[in-house]
Amino acid sequence: MSIQLFVPSFRIDECLNSIRECLEKGWTGLGFKTVEFESAWKRYTDLPHAHFLTSNTAGLHLALHILKTRHGWDNDDEVITTPLTFVSTNHVILHCQLRPVFADVDDYLCLDPASVAARITPRTRAVMFVGMGGNTGEYEKIVALCQQRGLKIILDAAHMAGTRMNGQHVGADADATVFSFQAVKNLPTADAGMICFKNQEDDDRVRKLSWLGINRDTYTRTVTHGAYKWMYDVEEVGFKYHGNSIMASMGLVQLKWLDQDNSYRRQIASWYRARLAGHDSIRLVEIAPGCESATHLFQIRVEDRDAMMLALNEHHIYPGVHYRDNTEYRMYSYALGTCPSAARASGEIISLPLHMNLTRTDIDMISDLLLRYAK
Repeated sequence: MSIQLFVPSFRIDECLNSIRECLEKGWTGLGFKTVEFESAWKRYTDLPHAHFLTSNTAGLHLALHILKTRHGWDNDDEVITTPLTFVSTNHVILHCQLRPVFADVDDYLCLDPASVAARITPRTRAVMFVGMGGNTGEYEKIVALCQQRGLKIILDAAHMAGTRMNGQHVGADADATVFSFQAVKNLPTADAGMICFKNQEDDDRVRKLSWLGINRDTYTRTVTHGAYKWMYDVEEVGFKYHGNSIMASMGLVQLKWLDQDNSYRRQIASWYRARLAGHDSIRLVEIAPGCESATHLFQIRVEDRDAMMLALNEHHIYPGVHYRDNTEYRMYSYALGTCPSAARASGEIISLPLHMNLTRTDIDMISDLLLRYAK
């Protein structure tokens, strides 16, 4: 028997019943369930706007595209970002013909406010903050810095479905917040995302841009029951990024269980902490004060990470690494060596198995092996 890093947990019968409704009504695309899921997500997060998309990556691209064009940013203007993230965070900056400027990370593995402040230039337009593993890090300081310097802030909340800060769900103070509902996330579908803009104008525009720039989507034109349903305008060149009702059906079911699942994830994290805390050879990545993390990841740091990974694999335990320092990749190598804390973390971090099928016995076994092999 092996223990994997991620194993998604689906309420299968509930999901199938919700999908069946789409099939019976003959409506599987944009509309119907996507509208329902958007409303449910706004109620859950208390965010003013929400638009359902194909992925978090699509949302990040749309966020930058809309902010760039609305505010008149030039090509090669700068977005400060983290090197410790999945590459999609930084790829979308290039897609928008902007320049990723890498700032270093802190002990929470999130952007370090001092490093961000040092990277601001006259061409800086925005900061991309990634809530690593569901952690808020020093996000409030980053928000304050952006407000002081007139910068936009995009919150990559791929790991943060259910993360609360000082009792409030994250996202209200960002210009755009983008969530992920990819298969192994805390709220899993097959793949999907949600973009939550602060401003109504941006929300109105993203609904057109995610449907090829068309000013009235198919569902809206269908439910109005008026004549001339084919009469719409194409107001700008857009993308086909909108979500569909199959994924939204799954999302609606999974949302009902999100807080309960996240609570168990935090319980698993507390078991790990109880077993691993106080050992010099294993450094725990702490949660920021005031953060009730969604706990998408539980991360530790060890000096000989690769040897530890191989040792665990021999016992059929398969942890992960989140993430490799992006400046080690060829396309971002212009910034290699500029973020020493991220570079160190990239060689030390391990994401331990964390999913709903794990038991206290599993956590004890994994912890025993970590303590045995740690140097």
